[in-house]
Amino acid sequence: MRLCVALDLPTKEENLSLAKEIKDFDIWLKVGFRAYIRDGKEFLDELKTINPNFKIFLDLKLYDIPNTMADAAQEIAKLGIDMFNVHASSGKIAMNMVMDRLSKIKNRPLVLAVTALTSFDNDNFRSIYNEDIDQKAIKMAKDSFDSGLDGVVCSVFESFNIKEHSSKEFITLTPGIRPFGEESGDQKRVADIAKAKKELVDFIVVGRPIYKASNPKEVVQKILKKI
Repeated sequence: MRLCVALDLPTKEENLSLAKEIKDFDIWLKVGFRAYIRDGKEFLDELKTINPNFKIFLDLKLYDIPNTMADAAQEIAKLGIDMFNVHASSGKIAMNMVMDRLSKIKNRPLVLAVTALTSFDNDNFRSIYNEDIDQKAIKMAKDSFDSGLDGVVCSVFESFNIKEHSSKEFITLTPGIRPFGEESGDQKRVADIAKAKKELVDFIVVGRPIYKASNPKEVVQKILKKI
């Protein structure tokens, strides 16, 4: 299991400061919408300058018509990041096209598909997808697996079943991790590290429990010890 720290702070300077605090660890960093739209490729380059061994997960959740997604994926692959994601809801044609385009690139980044956002509870999810989370997440994961993606973004609670319906090597990355029983905030389906281990999760994403702590470095150390 690997730790991915979410750089979700309000400013570029705060995110860089956090990265500097935890630069001595072998971890992944998640860069999301706000940070990338505001700070762009320059920010990604600065993170690598802090520690060239940082692995970067660009969390943009591509969702568009197939050719537009493939074009965007091709450009993302030029940014020097290590992993990015698309929406499984975009469908198999789009995901196949993305992977076909990336197959021409040497050392391409890992590609994951978002199944059900961890901010959904079952009622809200069902109102959109007309299906329960457990069932639909597995279908989305199977579509992603069949399309040649490397894994999915899901909640801890779907991870084991997704691997059962795809492969043990099929990556599951799970947001909504509260390592020491912290408040769930705007996440609905949250879990701790012990549960993530039991469900065979490959990557845990932790944000607020780290960046809101008075000593983020100490919290990272504790998480890595638990892992």
